[in-house]
This record gives sequence, structure tokens and C-alpha cells, in this order.
Amino acid sequence: MANLTKKHIKSTFLNMLDEKPLNQISVKELVERCEINRNTFYYHFQDMPELIEDIVKDLADECIRQYPQIQSIEEICEVALSFAFENKKIVLHVYNSVSRDIFERYLMELCDYAVTEYVNTVISDRTMPPEQKNLVIRLLKCTCFGVVIDWLSNGMKEDLRVPFKQLCDMNKMYIENVVVDSSYRLALPE
Repeated sequence: MANLTKKHIKSTFLNMLDEKPLNQISVKELVERCEINRNTFYYHFQDMPELIEDIVKDLADECIRQYPQIQSIEEICEVALSFAFENKKIVLHVYNSVSRDIFERYLMELCDYAVTEYVNTVISDRTMPPEQKNLVIRLLKCTCFGVVIDWLSNGMKEDLRVPFKQLCDMNKMYIENVVVDSSYRLALPE
């Protein structure tokens, strides 16, 4: 029963967030719409930021479950953007709120997961120094994260799929020409 109530609170909150910005949603209004009392809300969540974090974590976990292994760099785009395309208003309302840091933290974790899985798949049968592998992962994850944040900062006005595909193609060439080439070794300071 408690799990159903928690799901109901989350679902109702997402519906409200699709209608209006986060700063216009109060716990009072949420519990009225859910037809529960305030104590029930506070039994499940300490406050609204915790509710948002729980929802964003659920969404990130679901993306990871849907993509247990990243076979191509294009899938990174799907992992990072699938929820955003389907729920534009909700994403912008959270992104433009005081809870932006929660969203950014989970977006970075999602980008890290997608890029790490992809790089591990691409270089699975090749040897690469761990330092070099970590730098490649960091570069690609920050690129993925940065493109999505830039898109969000500009109001998600353009269809990001085409430029993101172009970026993925550029990254694929980078992986194929630099990382996969076993004769290439990145010079790292000792």
C-alpha cells in the first residue's frame, strides 16, 4: 500500500509539473490533488527536493535498465535524451528550478554510464592503459553532458538529434582513429 501511495504522489507531481513550473507547486496543493494528508506525503518524502530526486533517480535507473549494454555511440544520445524529448515541459520546469543540481547530477551519472559502457564495448578486446581509458571516458561523458546542458539552457528549442548524431559521428571517428588504434599511446604526465 505504501509503495502505491508513493507512486501516486510521484505520478500526480509529474502531472502537475507538466502543467506549471516547480515554484508554483506546493506540498499543500500536491496532497490535495493526491487526496492524501500532509503526514502521508512527509512519511514518504522529507520535502519537494527529495521527491524530485527520487523521480529523477527512478528515470535514470530506468534508462540504464533499458540499455544494459551500449553497442554504438548513437545509443548514448537515446539514453541521455529519451526522457527529455517525451517530457519537455517537466524537464524544463525542473531544470529552471532551484533543484537543477539534482537533475544535473543524475544527467552526469547517466552520461557516465552510457559512455563507460560504450567505451568498454569498443575496447573490450584491446589493451589500453587505464589512465588513457579514463581520459577518453571523461572527454566523451563531458561532451555528452555539455551538449545536453547547452540545449536545456537554450530552452530545448531545436531538435537536438541531428547535431547530436553529428557529434556522435565525430566521437566515433575519434574512437576509431585514436583509441582503437593499438599503436597510439597517450602521453600522460608521470
